[in-house]
Amino acid sequence: MAPLRGRSSELGRLLEALRAASEGTASLAVITGEPGIGKSALLAAAVEQAERHDFLVATAAAHQDDNISPLASLAPALRAGPHPLIDTEHFLELATLNTQPLWLAERLADLIGRRLDGIPAVIVLDDAQWSDPLTAFVLRVVIARLTTHNLLWLVASRPQPGGITDQLTEAVRTQVPIHSITLDPLTPDAIQDLAADLLNHPVDTSLAVQLASVQGSPFLAEQLIAGLYLGTGSGPLPAGLVEGVRRRTTGLSEAGRTLVRTAAVFGNEFRLEDVAALMTEPVARLAEPLDDAIQSGLLTDAGAVLRFRHELLRSATLADVPPSAQRALHGAIANQLMTAGRGAAAAAPHVIAVAQPGDAAAVATLREAAHDLVATMSTTAAELIQQAFDLTPVDAALRAEVGQDVVSILLSARQYTRAKAFADDLLSGTALYHGPITPDLQAAIRLRLAPHQWPIGCLSLPELTIPGAASHLAERLTAYRILAGSGEPLAPAEDPVARAVLLVAAAEEARSAGGYGTARDYYAEARRTAPDLGSLTDTLVEVGELYCRAETDELPQALDRVRELLTGGDSWSAPQLAVLRARLEYAAGNLQAAEDAANAGLRWMAQLHDTTLQPVAHQLLALIALLRNQATQARELAGHDATINTLLAIADGDAKATGRLREVPHDFPERIDLLVQAGAEDLLADLSPSTAGRAALELVAAGNDLQRLAKATELLKAAGRPLLLARAEELYGRAELEAGDRETGIAVLEHALDSLTAIGATAPAGRIQAVLQAAGVRRRRWAAVPARAQEGWEALTPMERRVALLVAEGHTNRSAAEELVVSASTVGTHLRAAFTKLGVNSRVQLTRLVLERFAPPPNA
Repeated sequence: MAPLRGRSSELGRLLEALRAASEGTASLAVITGEPGIGKSALLAAAVEQAERHDFLVATAAAHQDDNISPLASLAPALRAGPHPLIDTEHFLELATLNTQPLWLAERLADLIGRRLDGIPAVIVLDDAQWSDPLTAFVLRVVIARLTTHNLLWLVASRPQPGGITDQLTEAVRTQVPIHSITLDPLTPDAIQDLAADLLNHPVDTSLAVQLASVQGSPFLAEQLIAGLYLGTGSGPLPAGLVEGVRRRTTGLSEAGRTLVRTAAVFGNEFRLEDVAALMTEPVARLAEPLDDAIQSGLLTDAGAVLRFRHELLRSATLADVPPSAQRALHGAIANQLMTAGRGAAAAAPHVIAVAQPGDAAAVATLREAAHDLVATMSTTAAELIQQAFDLTPVDAALRAEVGQDVVSILLSARQYTRAKAFADDLLSGTALYHGPITPDLQAAIRLRLAPHQWPIGCLSLPELTIPGAASHLAERLTAYRILAGSGEPLAPAEDPVARAVLLVAAAEEARSAGGYGTARDYYAEARRTAPDLGSLTDTLVEVGELYCRAETDELPQALDRVRELLTGGDSWSAPQLAVLRARLEYAAGNLQAAEDAANAGLRWMAQLHDTTLQPVAHQLLALIALLRNQATQARELAGHDATINTLLAIADGDAKATGRLREVPHDFPERIDLLVQAGAEDLLADLSPSTAGRAALELVAAGNDLQRLAKATELLKAAGRPLLLARAEELYGRAELEAGDRETGIAVLEHALDSLTAIGATAPAGRIQAVLQAAGVRRRRWAAVPARAQEGWEALTPMERRVALLVAEGHTNRSAAEELVVSASTVGTHLRAAFTKLGVNSRVQLTRLVLERFAPPPNA
C-alpha cells in the first residue's frame, strides 16, 4: 500500500482510537471532507493498521441507490470476510425483521456483541452520505448498545448538515467518545509527495506547476498523473476533469463510449445486462468495450455489478451527455426496469429525473414505489409519495387522493408532526390544493391522524366534527370525539371501526374508575375488529388489555404476553411495551427485570423520539430505588411526582405524610400496596374484585384481629405479588409479637425478611430486620442489608429525621418533645447528632438544608 501523505495527524488520532478500543473503550470516529479529499485513503490506512494489530475488520461503502433496499449500506460489512460478523443463518433471520426496525437493530446489537466478546474490532462505513435510512437508524441504536466492547466505528461522509454523521453524533454523544475529523486540502508538499509515489520518481518542475492546480485534492492529483485531469478549473466538478475524461473516452470504440455514457445515466453502480438491453446489444458483444473502459481507468468490476472508480468520474462522464439525451435515457431506463419486473422502486429515481408536472404515469409509478417500500423503507417511501404529490396539478381530484397517501405514509414513517402539518395545509384551502375539500375528504384525513393522536393525548374535538360526512365516517368521527372526552352519550354504532373505538372509550372510562375486569373485556372485544381507516393500533389496545389483566388475577399471563410482544410485536410500540413490562415485573417482585425494562423503554423513547412515557419510567425507577434504600437516586428521578415525593418524605421520617397516600392516582404502580400503607379501607373497597384487592381490604379492615390478618396474608400467597405479601406479613408478624406470640410473629417476619432480601428490596428488609433484632432474634449472619451511611441525610436515624424536620418547621426543643412524647433533653441529643451527620451547626443552617431537600417541606 502506498504511503498516506499529509495525513499523519489525522491517522494518529485514529491510531489512538484503535489503542483505546483494544483496551476496552469503544468509540466513534467521524471523517468528513469534500469528494476526492482522501477520506477513503485515510480509512484504508486505518484499516491496514487495525489488521496488523489483529483487529477483526468489517468494511462497507454506501451507494447512491441504497435507499430503496433496507440495510443495503451496512449489510456488506456484516457479511464480509471468511469470518463474518453475522453468519448466514442469523443474517437471514435479520431479513425477517425488516419491517420492525427497532427489533432488527436490537437483535443485530445482540449478535454483534456476542460475536465480538473479547475481540477487538473495527466496523467501517464509507460514503455514509448515501446510506439507506434503515442503516442510519440501526447505527444509532447499535453504537449506543455496544459501548462496553473493544470496538471502533469508522464512518466517512461528505459534509451534509443534518445528515447521517450529525444524526449519529447527536444520538451517541453521551454513550461513547466521538472523534470528529475534518479533512482539509493537502499541502503542496504532500501533493508532490503523492505524485512522486505514483510515478516512482521525483516530480519535475513542469509537473509541479500542473499539480498546483489541483488545489490540495489527492483525487485530482491522481487523475492528473493518469491523464484524466488537465489541470484547469476548480469547484465541485473542475472543467479540467471533464475535459480529461472526454479525451479518454474519445480513445474508446463507439460501443465503449456509448456503454460508459449510458452507464453514467444509470448511476454510479450498474449491471452490464441492463446497459446491454438499453443499447440493444448482446452482452457478449460488450465484453471488449467493457474491458477497454476498465483499462481506461473509468470503471471497475465488482463482480455482480460494475462501478465508476469515483463518483466524480461518473459526473465528468455525465457532463458530456446532452441534457436531452439524459432525459431520454432516464425514461428508457425506467421503462426497461419496469418491463423487466425490477419494480417501481428501482425505476423511481429515473422517473423523477424526467417527470413533468401533470405526468399521470410518473405519479402512478411513484405511488406504486412508495407503497412497495412503506413497510421496509418508510422514510424513502415518504420522499417518493411527496414527489408524486408535487407532480399532480393543484386543482386535480388526483391531488387529494395522493394527498391522503402522503398523510398515511408519513404516519407509517412515524413523522406525525410533518403529517399533521401537511394535512392541515391540504384541508385549509391554501396553494397546496385548489380542488374541492369535501366532508368525506376531511373525514378520511382526520381519521388517518386520529389513531396516532390518541396515545399522545392530541385528539381535537373541532377537527373531529365534520358535518356532512358519509355515515360510516361520521360514526367513526363521533367515536373518536367520545374517546377524546366530548361527553357525548355512548350510542350504538353500525360501523365496526366505530364500535371498536367506542369499546376502547368505554374501557378507558372503566379503567380510570378502577373497573379493571370490565375494561379488560372491552379492550379484548375491540381488538377482534378487522383493521380499516381509523382503526386504533392493535398493540396499543392490547397494552391496555394487559394492564387490566394484571390487575385482575392474571399477572403471570399478562407478563408472559408482554415479554412475547417485546420480541415479535410492533417495534414502534416498544416504549409502551417496555414500560408496561417494567410495571408488571415490579408487581411480580422482579426488581432487576423491572429496572432493565424501564431503562430499555427510556432508551427506545430516545431512539424513536417519543418521550410521552418518560415520567412513568422514571416513576418506576424511583420506586425501585426506594426499595433498594437508594433515596438520593429516587429523589433525582422523582421530579414533581407527588406520590414519589410523599414516599420519600415517609422514608425521611415524616409520619404525617402517610395520609397523603390516599391521593395516589389510579394508575400508579402497585397502588393497592400504598392504599394498605395509608389504611384507606374505603378506597380499597372500591377496587375491582381480585385476589389482591380482597386480601388488601381484609388486611386493613382486620386492625389487630389476628385471625383476619392471618387470613389476608394466606390469601395474598396466591396473588403473585411478593411486595404486597411482605407488607401483609410485616403487619401480621408485628401484631403477633404485640399479642405475645413470639414463635408465630418471628416466623412470619423472618419469611417476609427472606423474601424481600431475595428480590433485593433492602429498605423494607432492613425495617423488618430491625423489628426482629429488637425482639431479641439472633442470627449468625443477617441478610446483606446495606449499612447506614455515615454522613448526610441517609445517615440519620428515623428519630433524628423527625427531630430535624420539626426543628426546620420552627419547633423549639420543648415543643418538639411534646410532639414526639419524649423529653426535651432527648430531643437535644437527637438534634446534636443530626447537626454532626449533616455538617451544620445552627438551626438556620438545618432549616435551609431541609428546605433545599424538600420543596415544599414534607409537612406543608
